[in-house]
Amino acid sequence: MRLTSYRVLWILVFYDLPTETKKDRSIASKFRKDMLQDGFIMFQFSIYLRHCSSRENADVHIKRIKRILPLKGHVGMMTITDKQFGMMELFYGKQEKELPYTPQQLELF
Repeated sequence: MRLTSYRVLWILVFYDLPTETKKDRSIASKFRKDMLQDGFIMFQFSIYLRHCSSRENADVHIKRIKRILPLKGHVGMMTITDKQFGMMELFYGKQEKELPYTPQQLELF
């Protein structure tokens, strides 16, 4: 199956974890580090995203996030197509900002 901007996906993870105690901060930090280790990049302070070449690949990373969910706090995940992601407008102040780097997918015959 050919890759199209409708087949390629982005996973967005939104979270708000408690940080009142030292243990809470440690758990929140571990969650963040585990996401980074799985290839997610920071989009905003509590929003991380990851590029996935297919639905199957996205499902693998969604399962990994579900496996590392902390006991407390709020975590949300959303999957959007590359086409939808490309229509996003980003601003830093009033200046428009480039979208995050999209890895190139090579196709082998």
